[in-house]
Amino acid sequence: MKSRMLVYFLLSFVSISAHSQLAEFSGKVTNNKGAGIPNSSVYLLNTTIASVSDAQGNFSFKGLTAGNYEIQISSVGYATLNKEISIGVSGSMAINFTLADASLQLEAVLVSAEKKEAFLQKVPLSISAISSKQVKDYRLWNSQELTALVPNLYSASSGDDRNVTGIRGIATTSYDPAVATYIDGVNQFSLDTYIPQLSDVERIEVLRGPQGTLYGRNAMGGVINIITKQPGNKTSGFAEINIGNYNQQRYNAGIRMPVVKNKLFIGISFMYDKRDGYYKNAFYNNSFDRKDGFMGNYYLKFIPNSKWSFTVNAKHLNNNNHGPFPLVNGVTASFADPFVLKQNAVAKMIDNSFNSSLSINYTGRKFNFSSQTAYQSNYRYYNNPLDGDFSEADAVTVINNYGRKWNNVKAYTEELKFSNAATSSSKLKWTIGTYFFQQNNPTKQATHFGNDAALVGAPDINFSTINTSKGKTTGIAFFGQTTYAITHKLSVIAGLRYDYEKKRYNVLGQYQKDPDPDPQFDTRPDTSASASSNAVSPKLGLAYNISTHSDAFVTYSRGYRTGGLTALSSDPSVPPLYPYKPEYSNNIELGIKNNILNNRLQLNITAFLTYVTDAQVPTLILPDAVTITKNAGKLTSKGIELEIAAKPVKGLQVDYNFGYTDATYKKLKLSQYGTAIDLDGKKQIYTPESTSMLALQYGYAIGKKQLVRLVARGEWFYLGKQYFDLSNSIAQNDHS
Repeated sequence: MKSRMLVYFLLSFVSISAHSQLAEFSGKVTNNKGAGIPNSSVYLLNTTIASVSDAQGNFSFKGLTAGNYEIQISSVGYATLNKEISIGVSGSMAINFTLADASLQLEAVLVSAEKKEAFLQKVPLSISAISSKQVKDYRLWNSQELTALVPNLYSASSGDDRNVTGIRGIATTSYDPAVATYIDGVNQFSLDTYIPQLSDVERIEVLRGPQGTLYGRNAMGGVINIITKQPGNKTSGFAEINIGNYNQQRYNAGIRMPVVKNKLFIGISFMYDKRDGYYKNAFYNNSFDRKDGFMGNYYLKFIPNSKWSFTVNAKHLNNNNHGPFPLVNGVTASFADPFVLKQNAVAKMIDNSFNSSLSINYTGRKFNFSSQTAYQSNYRYYNNPLDGDFSEADAVTVINNYGRKWNNVKAYTEELKFSNAATSSSKLKWTIGTYFFQQNNPTKQATHFGNDAALVGAPDINFSTINTSKGKTTGIAFFGQTTYAITHKLSVIAGLRYDYEKKRYNVLGQYQKDPDPDPQFDTRPDTSASASSNAVSPKLGLAYNISTHSDAFVTYSRGYRTGGLTALSSDPSVPPLYPYKPEYSNNIELGIKNNILNNRLQLNITAFLTYVTDAQVPTLILPDAVTITKNAGKLTSKGIELEIAAKPVKGLQVDYNFGYTDATYKKLKLSQYGTAIDLDGKKQIYTPESTSMLALQYGYAIGKKQLVRLVARGEWFYLGKQYFDLSNSIAQNDHS
């Protein structure tokens, strides 16, 4: 009976789609002299419908559903153009589009920040967008390099290529991010499985401020949305070689092409990079932290008709880090002899990540639908015992090479999303969906104490404490967001998300005495615990169209970072499976976006105020590198952001960004050495007081066909004073 009903529904659905009113749309893409521009890309937003202009610049679409569309036209050497068009129900229509020289006008940028495609300057959000061209201009190779390029963003690596990113003072040092990262729509679930390298990028979008309604957990500071280049009807490829000092080498190559025109497409890209270490290990008198890695990105896209598309994507990153933690004991030693360390136990960290996804998209007359199923994994281990005392002493080493059963994190995610049709002329625009995930995190690690164990206060020598943990996290969310046009100038924004999450851990601690390879007894019997949390993340705002060139918005939003359980460490004074609560934030922001002087000047200004409650404060427990998290305070962050892009004269591009953040703990009580410490009024860590970036680029094309272009470029970055510990005793002054 259920099967018959399903078949009946599908047949009815196909019948309705088949009888919808269809129209034809054609046009021509020209330059300002009226000459046709061949090989121009013409794309209807939030659909699978795209075309490429012929040798005379002509293009056409057939079988379109009548209605309102947003269209994007782009071509090499010309500024991308975005327009809104209306296609009637009868006959055909033709529209010509004129593209301006890219040296005279700013690009019209497309973003998918609200989980649907829209024009950057029309989205009522604090958002920065970095185009493919800008990724090349700034030579961005790693998401860490977004520091200061985006106002109030700071990112740093702990040495193991796990970037810890904060925006507007919402920062963390734990493996649960404060800023969520998405690559081609897939949530990089935790710092275990995410890929920081950038290759063959179409654009990068950075959403500043809490994005809980549409993105959910761990997006309190914002979202980094990275989109790589997908294949289409145009065959294109690239190859790039970069050589630098410290034997830096980076090789990039890729190709995108149609297998069957308008139907089946493939895309493949590769990246290999390596460099020698720039730290010196004085114990062995050789270099430290030498790295090499190989990355691949593979696409297969199938478009059976104008309504459906199927995309399979796989990514992998295989890194070898010969000396992953260039650390020394104590602040004094660190500053006395920078870039020099003494470690007697040197290991290679083998770090293999794999991401895959299946995306299904439907573009309908009444609604759009998408499904994305994703799988992520990371297998990370040290080939030899790793120095845990960061000195020449035989005191502590860390061992975690126990086979693929352990230290192999796996995550499964599924998102189903419905939204209004691309052709909808209704005043109400909406998006609803659900999100499910499951993460399995089995870890096994031994902390070995050697002949010099007494130096770290160990009661014995030549023994190990072996900690195993099996963690499983499952969650589900339901979300929705709408925009309703009260008038042709004023719109109201409303959104709501509900998240539920449950974590369960089993831990076991064992004691093993050398030379016996087997544990002698349990230090912590097999123990299990679970913790669950839920959150409601609302959003409310107003968007106002001041004029053709100016838009303003004011929004309230709530952010949410998941709670959890502490891991098992070798320190007996730290109890395992200690629960900590979720962290919440309330954020208000006011912004204005201007696009003036015939698209030659963009000026965006935002002011924000954020309150964080139940602030999670992570503490690193060495030598295990286990993070213990407690809810210890309240944080207030406020500031302003400025973004300017201009083309004042032909060939000259000016970009300037500025951000100011005052992130202060209004309440922060910590326990240290058995004593309570009051840190009220201290500044947030890893948060520069200000960020600033100025880029100037002048390009000049030579020859009649202008096939060669000479470019001069200069960049200036500035970071204000920031602190690296909660007591604010370790600081870096402002620098540029």
